[in-house]
Amino acid sequence: MKRVSAFLIGAVFGLGIALAGMANPAKVLNFFDLAGSWDPSLVFVMGGALVTTAIGYRIVFGARQKPVLEAAFNVPASRVIDRYLVGGSALFGIGWGIAGFCPGGAIPALGLGYGETFQFVGAMIAGILAARLVNTQILQPAIARSA
Repeated sequence: MKRVSAFLIGAVFGLGIALAGMANPAKVLNFFDLAGSWDPSLVFVMGGALVTTAIGYRIVFGARQKPVLEAAFNVPASRVIDRYLVGGSALFGIGWGIAGFCPGGAIPALGLGYGETFQFVGAMIAGILAARLVNTQILQPAIARSA
């Protein structure tokens, strides 16, 4: 049942991303081009998502002690804003601005068959693997040695 639920939720999300234009890198890049051909329509997409999410969180967390198909809610325990969070956010934003894709828009865009989408997803996977390698082989051992 969890897999069916995840598939259906993912399909609705992907359909929404595609219909909203967030799977179209040209539309996303025009959103970021404030000095040129700025397209403000994605503000409404993001605003709608923010409002829907805020209401959904209030309803779900207010009405339930645990999710229907899991033992507990998986909420981040840390509220620390550190260099990893800021650096990762900056890299995410730079990548989104350069490519016109974010991971949430790129995965559904794979179904549209654009060649650049496959290139982006491949580069994204390579970046994730490189970040994990740097974290496990360089950063974590350095932190352990200094502690």
